[in-house]
Parts: sequence; C-alpha cells; structure tokens
Amino acid sequence: MMKTFSTILAAVLAITLHTPAYADFIDTRWSVVGFTGEPWFINPQSIIGQSQAFNRGFAEGVFYTCDYAGQSSTYTRYENDTFFANPEFELFLPLQEGMTLSSEALYVHRITCEGGGNPAQRRVIYPFVTNEARKSAWYLFEGGVFSLFNL
Repeated sequence: MMKTFSTILAAVLAITLHTPAYADFIDTRWSVVGFTGEPWFINPQSIIGQSQAFNRGFAEGVFYTCDYAGQSSTYTRYENDTFFANPEFELFLPLQEGMTLSSEALYVHRITCEGGGNPAQRRVIYPFVTNEARKSAWYLFEGGVFSLFNL
C-alpha cells in the first residue's frame, strides 16, 4: 500500500515538474508593433519595428537591457475587469478589447536588473503586461502603451 502511494506521488510530481508555466511567460523575442497614447518625449515611430528580448536572466532590446547582471522578475495576476478598474492602468483602456481577446486574466510583470553591483546599471521595466493567449504584450512608457507581438 505504501509503495503504491509513493509511486502515485512520484508520478504526480513528475507531471507537475514537466508542465510548463505559461502564466508568467515573457522569455522570447517581442517585436514592437504599435503605440497608443500621447508620447511625451519619444518618437514612437523610432521604436516601432524594433524588438525586446528576455531569456533566463538576459535581456536586450529597445526598452531594457540586462546582461546576466542579477535579473529577476515577478508578476501579479489580474482578472480583466479588475485590471481595467485600477487607475494605475488607465492608459491601457483604449486597448481593452485586444488585451482581453482569448484571455480571462492579465499578468503585470515587474522585471529588474540589479546591475552586477553597479548602481548606474540598475534597471526596471514595469508594467510589462501579458495575457493568457501568450502572443501579445503591452508596455506603458512615455505617455502611452507600446504593443508588442511574440515573434
């Protein structure tokens, strides 16, 4: 009986460990495809067409770079209605239809780079938002929202 329980427990753990975690998916190359809002200092056209990549502690791109210098990330899951009711995310409202397409939740990521001990190299990218469909992302920057697509 104990051996059967151990076998079942081992099987469950094996399945759990081999199941990919999709909710916090950011590790890929994202292409900047659009901008919605009022740019403050940046020319959005100079950003559109460029890319942003994240890969296990390394990041490079048009918004953020971290060369294995202490990158970490976390995210908060929001039900769609809760996300759009939050005043912090008001600039995302014009994009609500596309952001909620095929998705019941949005994930707000905070990605940081410690800078390898150099305070001048510390970086933060927030809010970087993804949804359950995993093909699109949005980044609030310079008075508007940049839309990104997973290459």
